[in-house]
Amino acid sequence: MVTGSEGTVGKPLTIELERRGVTVVRVDRFHSNSKGFIRADISKYRQLENVFLSHPDIKYVYNLAAEFGRWNGEDFYEEVWESNVIGLKNILQLQKKYDFNLIHFSSSEVYGDWDKTMSEDVLFKYPILQLNDYALSKWCNEVQIKNSMLMFSTKSVVVRLFNTYGPGEYYHKYRSAICKFIWQALHNEPITVFRNHFRSNTYIVDCVNTLANILNNFIPGRTYNIGNKDLQPMDSVINLVMKYTESKSRIIFMESEPHTTHTKIVDNSLAKEELNHSDTVNLEDGIRLTVEWMKNSLKLD
Repeated sequence: MVTGSEGTVGKPLTIELERRGVTVVRVDRFHSNSKGFIRADISKYRQLENVFLSHPDIKYVYNLAAEFGRWNGEDFYEEVWESNVIGLKNILQLQKKYDFNLIHFSSSEVYGDWDKTMSEDVLFKYPILQLNDYALSKWCNEVQIKNSMLMFSTKSVVVRLFNTYGPGEYYHKYRSAICKFIWQALHNEPITVFRNHFRSNTYIVDCVNTLANILNNFIPGRTYNIGNKDLQPMDSVINLVMKYTESKSRIIFMESEPHTTHTKIVDNSLAKEELNHSDTVNLEDGIRLTVEWMKNSLKLD
C-alpha cells in the first residue's frame, strides 16, 4: 500500500513498484480514477481501517501521506498535526493488528539546527532543536515508530528525504524551492533567493529507485538518508533555472530564511550500501528535464 499515492513522490513510486511486478493499493485523501485506488484520509481511523478490511493481506505500507513544508506547517498547523501525527498513530495501531512492514517518510528538516554532516544517528546522540512545526511533527513520527517497535515489536524503516525535485511536482506556494523557482521563472515573476543556504538536491528518479529497493532489503529499525551528496548553494540553483527557462524574472537576493536549516550536508553512505542508492542525474540535467516537463505541462513554447 502507498499512502499519498497521488502526490509528487507517491505517484512515480507507485509506477516504479508496479513496473517491478509489485501489486499496489493506492491510497490518498482525494478522489482519483487511478487503478487500485481507495480514498482514505490516514487521520481518520475508520477510513484507513476499511482499506485493510478489504485488503487484509497487505505486506508493506509506504506512508507518504502528510502535510508537507515548514511554512505550510505554520499556516495550517491543525492539518500538520492531525495528518502527520494522528495519521501515523492510526497506521501504527493497524500495524499491530495486520502485521505489515512500514516504510515511513520523514524529512531532512528533522536535523534542525545541526550544522555538521547529517548522518542518520546524530539525532539520537545530540540535542537538536527542530526549527518549525513541520520538522517537529516529523521527529515526533520517528519517536512514535521507535516506541511502537519497542512496545509491540512492529517492524518499520524510516527514510529522510533531502530536497527531492523533478517532473510531476505541480506548483503552489508551499512547494519545494526548485519547483517554485521554475514556475516563477516561466511566468517572469520576481524570485526571492536565500543566498546563504546550501542544499543537496535529489532528482525524483534517483529517489524513487532507492525507495523501491527497500523491498529487496527490508531491515527493521533502519533509518536512511535519501539524498544527493552534491551540495550546492542556492545561487547555483537559480542560475541553472534562469539558463534553461531563459526567463526575464528579477532575482531578489536575501541573506537567509528564518526557522530553517541553512546547510544540509547529507551522509547517504548507508543508503548506498544497503539500498544501492546512486546519483545518476546531476543538478544541471535535473533542472533542464524539470523545466522541459513544466513547460509541457503548462503548454508553454
